Amino acid sequence: MDRRSLIKHAGIAGVLAAGAAPAVHAQAAVRWRLATSFPKALETLHGCAVKFSETVKALSGGKFEVSVHAAGELVPAFGIVDALNDDAIEMGETAAYYYTGKDPVFAFSCAVPFGFTAGQNIAWKDHGNGRKLLNEVFAKYNFQTLSALNTGTQMGGWYRKEMNTPEDFKGLKMRLGGGVFGESMAKLGVVAQNMPGGEVYQALEKGTLDAAEFVGPYDDEKLGYNKVAKYYYYGAWWEGGADLEFFINNKAFAKLSPDNQAIVRAAAAVAYQDGTSKYMVLNPPALKRIVAGGTQLKPFSKSIIDAGFKAAQEVYAEHSAKSADFKKIFEDFRAFQRDQILWNRISELEFTRTMASLKI
Repeated sequence: MDRRSLIKHAGIAGVLAAGAAPAVHAQAAVRWRLATSFPKALETLHGCAVKFSETVKALSGGKFEVSVHAAGELVPAFGIVDALNDDAIEMGETAAYYYTGKDPVFAFSCAVPFGFTAGQNIAWKDHGNGRKLLNEVFAKYNFQTLSALNTGTQMGGWYRKEMNTPEDFKGLKMRLGGGVFGESMAKLGVVAQNMPGGEVYQALEKGTLDAAEFVGPYDDEKLGYNKVAKYYYYGAWWEGGADLEFFINNKAFAKLSPDNQAIVRAAAAVAYQDGTSKYMVLNPPALKRIVAGGTQLKPFSKSIIDAGFKAAQEVYAEHSAKSADFKKIFEDFRAFQRDQILWNRISELEFTRTMASLKI
């Protein structure tokens, strides 16, 4: 049985669990460089690239190796798209909405306000039209994507003051992920700052930032945000399931043998499974520690969420009027989401409500 058949019939998880590396055909060794947008200290976000690298090496019997480089080692944290376009690297691992300055369409590949959950996101990309439509745009920049991990529903961020009404956002200097979310928050009066997560602590400490959102309890605790901001909000509407991705240089991928292309896809799937499930394990105890340390955990008010929804719809309408690509992807996105919401009302949502009402 050749490698592709083994992968198809046994599954990657089975191959790895068995400790068996598929037979390697005679071919030249391949060496790739993978740059991430994250520091090594974030073994969740940066770590999924490491998991990818380890899996590629295992499945290829050491014939295909990918060196992993943290933000700033090869390229700046937000320099991955330019590096791919220039053929300076073979891969990146990043959040697509960091690059909406190039095209607002990038936001759909990570997360947008009032968008998908983790499960809906990967379903739209892999079994709907999502990845196909997005890769058509990304081809202009010489890359294609595979999902690297999903953070799940993120938190609403850290604030130095209480946030009770939409008016409290006026003039607020806040670190945001960027894209459609940043534009929506700007309509509420936020002065958006798009900076790497590792730079936020100092900015909050010095007061050059009033607030910051990053991911969730585990990563936020690692970065120390709970030490410099008192209030931690939830009910965030902007990242229901943020998808981090591997950006793959199109020219480099085309040069790979069919076997190695299959290995890249399989290794990305392993990394996604590992990283996404890891957040489910790490966030609950981190949240307990943060609250026990004195952080005030608070929900956003309905008036804030309603204002955020209104602002987001305005941004969607504005971009749809200006960009055919944006309009096409947004309409497909929303059509897929409507069916998901319909199903969710009688499936996961109802089950979650039931479980939350019980004493376990």
